[in-house]
Amino acid sequence: MTAPRSALVSLEDTPWYHCVCRCVRRAFLCGEDQFSGTNFDHRRGWIVERIQQLASLFAIDVAAYAVMSNHYHVVVRIDQERALGWSVEEVLRRWTTLFTGPFLVTRYLSASRAEMSQAEVAEVEALAEVYRERLHDLSWFMRTLNEHIARRANAEDGVKGRFWEGRFKSQALLDEQALLAAMAYVDLNPVRAGLAETPETSDYTSIQERVGGLSKAAGSEAGSQETTIVKDPEVILDGQRLRPEAETQVLPPASLMPFDATAQVPWAVPFAFDDYLELVDWTGRALRTDKPGYIKEREPKILARLDIDGERFISSAERLLKEFGTAVGAPASLANHCARRQTKYLRGIQAARAVFAAKQAA
Repeated sequence: MTAPRSALVSLEDTPWYHCVCRCVRRAFLCGEDQFSGTNFDHRRGWIVERIQQLASLFAIDVAAYAVMSNHYHVVVRIDQERALGWSVEEVLRRWTTLFTGPFLVTRYLSASRAEMSQAEVAEVEALAEVYRERLHDLSWFMRTLNEHIARRANAEDGVKGRFWEGRFKSQALLDEQALLAAMAYVDLNPVRAGLAETPETSDYTSIQERVGGLSKAAGSEAGSQETTIVKDPEVILDGQRLRPEAETQVLPPASLMPFDATAQVPWAVPFAFDDYLELVDWTGRALRTDKPGYIKEREPKILARLDIDGERFISSAERLLKEFGTAVGAPASLANHCARRQTKYLRGIQAARAVFAAKQAA
């Protein structure tokens, strides 16, 4: 039975999540369509662009992403504390950048605020608290992302109907081991699929963006598609009217989360960037059985520091996240998660014991 999203996303457990969303029927709607021969790779640029734009408005930061031909992955951190610190005006400004707010909100944000009654101001402030919750809500982030891409692709094709197969799948990342595994898994998706030889040549991935290889052509491709959108259909999400494409297309992008080896900055990835690059490169080379390159017996410092068995990490990297259910983490983290949820079993405990455990002394 499918669990409700409220049970899968709990900020009391962790702010980190890995999300996956697939095209309807797993069709290559963002790649090479096998039936028509049409190439839709430019839509992958749309997804990257929209992820970055939404990250600039939501209190949700992006640590990693990979956009494939029929699905995409994203690893995010929800920053509830940041959202709680926003003023009412800041919350309203952010929300109305994406959605057309009620007339009272428009008045509040204009010079007419002084003419509003106390009751009207109180009503706006109550709405702001609803919007504040949504601006650090993973479901609202994902549905706003997916709705934008779906209506843009349907407009380009001149069709109606579903673009995504259903609601996105999410996994809670309970500890640093899980975060590291998820980010490496996401960044190596094109390499594992045989679409790229190295991480830095993997288009539409966070690893390419981080090493300075973010293709400006992706942005220009996305922009070149503007002329295909003639008229936006009216889109309403839970009573909220999404702004037209022309208004939201110009939103500024947010940068990827920085790395901080000291783990002192809460809004940063708690690893050293060079350690992470070494891990991704090392793991990627080991997975490429058809390539002669091989890094000799030495493991990245980050693996030893987090007590991860490097050989097992490599052997299971292709299927790692699939072996877990709604949460990923070391055995102790999963056990604590079960205790908090008052559940007897959580899928992935055997995988956790196999991978997230220090090597036994010889």
